[in-house]
Amino acid sequence: MSIDFQQVRELLAAIAQTDIVELSLKSEEFELTVKKGASSFSTIASPTDSVGTVALQSSTPPVKLPSSAPVVMESAPPPTADPGWVEITSPMVGTFYRAPAPDEAPFVAISDRVGLGQTVCIIEAMKLMNEIEAEVSGQIMEIMVENAEPVEYGQVLMRVKPD
Repeated sequence: MSIDFQQVRELLAAIAQTDIVELSLKSEEFELTVKKGASSFSTIASPTDSVGTVALQSSTPPVKLPSSAPVVMESAPPPTADPGWVEITSPMVGTFYRAPAPDEAPFVAISDRVGLGQTVCIIEAMKLMNEIEAEVSGQIMEIMVENAEPVEYGQVLMRVKPD
């Protein structure tokens, strides 16, 4: 079985943004178990037949995995934010939008200055558009979510360096 490493990376990124602690995927040829810890998570991949194949990238040749040697891939923990930064979190489950409409400019971008109560994004929940406002004035340092991406309650959307 051939695995696209980019798809594995995307799966790990999606899991990292959820409360999921452990996930197992099994097929006749392959088994993938992901366990997430406090600061990083591990992926343990082992084929269930005699030899499995993992394609690291489309430009690199596949790597053969003997069944006796599971592979453990450690992802580096994400860079830590400055402890003085204020996190803007999602108050609900919904879909994150950076702009008021698809053809309009985003509310904010990285390095923009925001004021207290300024709208920084929209979370759509049950067909209702909920404006999310900055809880502090300062500079947008990180935007953690892609436009039109689903978000969970309490998920960090942005980080602001207060004035």
